[in-house]
Amino acid sequence: MTSSNPLEDTYVAALQHDLVEVPAEATLVGVVRRPTGWFRTTVDENYPALGPPDDLLDEFKQRHEDFKMQGMCDEGAHNAAWDEVGFTDRYRSHLTDAEEAQEAVGELTDRLQDGEQIVFVCFENTDQKRCHRTLLKEHIAAEL
Repeated sequence: MTSSNPLEDTYVAALQHDLVEVPAEATLVGVVRRPTGWFRTTVDENYPALGPPDDLLDEFKQRHEDFKMQGMCDEGAHNAAWDEVGFTDRYRSHLTDAEEAQEAVGELTDRLQDGEQIVFVCFENTDQKRCHRTLLKEHIAAEL
């Protein structure tokens, strides 16, 4: 990660295992609807409103498990479930339609405009799997 970009993203295991360098001044912002205890201890704060909505998350997880039961590898099942439930469009709609998400996006946009450096954090390793935090990062970059 470079310190010249005010908005970056990574996954929690990369932070826990020192796989990424994060500037000391950056704020680690979780974007997880259902954070675990160990997730909370890794990030500085969490915005549950920016996690995928419960109905989308539940449907996605069910399809992911279904695909794994059919013999797909974890990454393949993840990405197939993503496509099947229309994750990209539904998550983008959540960001623009849900009041709690709009408020969170506005707050983070203001913080970035004030010069704060933010790193979004969730669970997925985006080298193999698609992730909502990438969509969120694109959405906020467009707001800036």
